[in-house]
Parts: sequence; structure tokens; C-alpha cells
Amino acid sequence: MSTTLARRRTTAAALGLATTLVLAACANPTDGGTTEVAGTSGATTKINISPDQNRFTTDKVDSIAAEVPEEIRKRGTLELVASSGSAAPLTFYATDNKTVIGVEPDIAYLVADVLGLKPHINTVSWENIFVGLDSAKYDAGFSNITVTEERKEKYDFATYREDNLGFEAKKGSGLKVTGPEDVAGRTVAVSSGTNQEKLLIEWSKENEKAGRKPVDIKYYQNDSDTYLALQSGRIDLYLGPNPTAAYHAATTGKTEVVGTYSGAGATLQGLIAATTKKDSGLVKPLADALNHIIDNGTYAKVLGRWGLSDEAVTKSEINPPGLPKTNK
Repeated sequence: MSTTLARRRTTAAALGLATTLVLAACANPTDGGTTEVAGTSGATTKINISPDQNRFTTDKVDSIAAEVPEEIRKRGTLELVASSGSAAPLTFYATDNKTVIGVEPDIAYLVADVLGLKPHINTVSWENIFVGLDSAKYDAGFSNITVTEERKEKYDFATYREDNLGFEAKKGSGLKVTGPEDVAGRTVAVSSGTNQEKLLIEWSKENEKAGRKPVDIKYYQNDSDTYLALQSGRIDLYLGPNPTAAYHAATTGKTEVVGTYSGAGATLQGLIAATTKKDSGLVKPLADALNHIIDNGTYAKVLGRWGLSDEAVTKSEINPPGLPKTNK
């Protein structure tokens, strides 16, 4: 682990992380196939959300490609899996409503280039990502998957982005989330089976132990139902990936991010990783491919394209410490 990354993990895990994505609120994602993304520096970048992506590419690296398990090399394709839920700018659908785009597929495509394989992205429900990995139907998941100690029992991880979460509220709510006490007695929506859910449950338990009210946790089938509940006042907050929350807040003008948190808890910077079935033999070539694109600069170009440069890592790590089984 690099000294820089170790330092970032211990310092960035604090509550009140800077929002990693700010979008031009006047942008219309359906207007002309582009929208505007502004980084924390204030610079604005127009991004392409049409099906014609013109993705960044890179060359095959024979020495890394040779590390790929023989079965996959002979097949010639890298079977990738991502969530079918639309979560811009991570993984979502282009203006044709069928082409999968976003920072996650862009990174996956670069990795496939290095490995000399043709990428094939399969979109499924969140829980079926792991079902498919378990059965070896898919080789690797690139779907904003957080490294957790529980998941490490079944999967191997090659990290490629920082993981920060965002609490989203109705605009003008006056809410501010800086710790468990700020969600005591609040109604908060979260997606089932995610590390966000795990963190929220832990916060609720912490509130009860401190004599405060627990969190009233709600689950919805899709984002549109969640945001309808937020606008109608049926829920106070929605906890999800910070980039997605910031994107939604800026493009709709109806919500705002009122707090951020590391996806690995209070003492560790959360990390997003390419995910494979444990001992599949694929995690090392994935990590080596990721480190190659970090070194050659194409990784930085992809993050910059989607306004996520602040989530960059300096090195891909295999199975680093993740969200503890009990978040204390």
C-alpha cells in the first residue's frame, strides 16, 4: 500500500467529506446527448450521454493478458456484470435507453483492452450480480461494489475508486447529517443488500444504545419510487452513492446532498473494486490491468470525463481492508 493511499484512507474517512461531484443544475440530460459536469475546482466539463460514446482505449499488454485463466483467454470475451438500475454517472443508460454507459463500464472496457479481451456487459438486478459471480456465469463485477470484510469471504477484489456515500434530502429541508444522532428518528430510504444499508443499520443500533430513537429504514423497488417518496415527505433522507446523489440533485434541482460518509465506516476510506469469485484466478490480472491504466493515464482521463477525479486511487490493491462486519 502506498503512503499516499494510506494517508488518504485515514483522513478522508472523517465525516463531512467534500462532495466529489457537482453538476451544472441547468443541464438537461436529454438535450442534445450531453450534460455538464463541474468538479470541485469549478471547471465545467460537457460529457457525452449519447449511445455513441467514443470511449478511451488502450493497448493490450501481453504479459498481463497471459495471467488471465486459460478458459477466459480461449473464450476471448470478458463477461462483465453491472446493476440494471440507472445510477448516473456510475452505470446508466444513454439517451437511447439501452446502451450502458458511465464511469464503471468505461473502466471495465479499459481493463478488457489491457487483457486483450472483448468486453461483454450484462445488466442484472443488484442481488443477481453476486448470484452470477457465484455460479461463474460472469467473470467480474464492475458495479460500484464496495470492499467489505463479509464479501471478502466469497469474493476477491481489485480496487479502482474511492467509495463515498451521500445523504440526499429534499431541497431546503434544513437537514444536515454529520453522525448517527442526525438520523435518529428519521425515515431514511436505502437499497437492500448494499453497504449503505449495513452502515445505516449500524447507526440505528448505535442510536438505540445511546437512548435515541432508531432509524426508520425504508426500501423501494426503484429510484423513481424513492425520489417520489422524498418529494412527498414520506421519507426524510435517501442514502446512496455520493456521485449518484450529487448528479441527481444537480440535474433535477429538487434535492440536495446534506451529508457524506466513507463507504467503509468511520475509521477507513471505503474502496470500490472489480469483484470476482474467490480463487477464480482473475483478481491478479484485473489488478495489474488497473495499475497499468493508472500508470498510462487513461484511468485519469475516464474519471475526469465523468467528473469523478476526486475519487481516484493511486494504486489498485487486492483484497485490502474493507467495511468491518460490525461498523464500530
